[in-house]
Amino acid sequence: MERKRIALSTPTMHGEEMTFVQEAFDKNWIAPLGFNCDKFEEETSAYLVGKEGAYHALSLCSGTAALHLAYKLAGVKRGDIVLCSDMTFAATVNPVSYEGGVQVFVDSERETWNMDPKALEKAFEKYPNAKVVALAHLYGTPSKMDEILAVCEKYGAVLVEDAAEAFSAEYKGKKMGTFGKYNVISFNGNKIITTSGGGMLLTAEKKARDKAFFWATQAREPAPWYQHEEIGYNYRMSNVVAGIGRGQLLHLDEHRDAKEKIYRRYEAGLKGLPVTMNPYLPYTKSNFWLSCLLIDKGVNVKPTEVLEALAKENIETRPIWKPMHMQPVFKHHDFISVEETPVGEDIFARGLCLPSDIKMTEEEQDFVIEQIKRCF
Repeated sequence: MERKRIALSTPTMHGEEMTFVQEAFDKNWIAPLGFNCDKFEEETSAYLVGKEGAYHALSLCSGTAALHLAYKLAGVKRGDIVLCSDMTFAATVNPVSYEGGVQVFVDSERETWNMDPKALEKAFEKYPNAKVVALAHLYGTPSKMDEILAVCEKYGAVLVEDAAEAFSAEYKGKKMGTFGKYNVISFNGNKIITTSGGGMLLTAEKKARDKAFFWATQAREPAPWYQHEEIGYNYRMSNVVAGIGRGQLLHLDEHRDAKEKIYRRYEAGLKGLPVTMNPYLPYTKSNFWLSCLLIDKGVNVKPTEVLEALAKENIETRPIWKPMHMQPVFKHHDFISVEETPVGEDIFARGLCLPSDIKMTEEEQDFVIEQIKRCF
């Protein structure tokens, strides 16, 4: 009999989700937008900055849609240079192309695996006219925000913060998704909480939120007929899936704590092996969305060998994000690093994402750890 699959990261439902979804059905409010969307936005804002905080959220059909609108709000136009995190998922950077912008990729640093502030400074020296920085927090780990923000301020650049993987994480007590002028979180199925699919745009500027809402609803002008003076998009979130999000939000901190326990068990269980876990700064609070290992240099074991060995035991793992400058679609784009060997390339060559599903039992995780040990 085939062993039960141990998943990388899947949705974890609790029951409250159905209460909000059922209300949408009872009121026949199945269409996009509605009371669940409104409440989900309010509740997310309150989670991030407190009920008294002035923060404006817009629920959308995906994190990618939210990023697209963030780049539009940031003023990205055809031919504009956008300095982007290099080691991330393609959704962070693809929407730059929707507006005709040109991605220049900035290497990572080793303490967080996120954008290197020194490389960002070097990028601005080469591209002083760049006005937008696209920063992603990898695997729920906060970036070096003080340094990144200082560089952005020095060059007068707008920061778009992709906190898709970092919802609930904190930098010096402040939640991720609140540092940029425009910020994005994701509720995709494998994220720390989910709406099945969806995302949210966050900003302190109500005017910007209203403009994004206008674009997301087909840029329909306030006229009795269908009047359009700008290009718009169908980016709205469904009132039904927003109900799922409201139920999930009640358990966000619980999920975060469960993710950390998984990370700590890997940390203890893999001790003594020639590997390290994905790092984070001591004054930050990662959400530990995915636990990852990095094989020491000089060790004759490749991540693909570990992946294949675990796959034979029905254990799902995943390679580290392949850096964007290595992707064929971006082969003609510039890449900025301060290291002789790019950090992102090295982490990609030696790293692996481990099962981080919060429904994974301790016995299942012990089995994963044992299979990893056998590879060494």
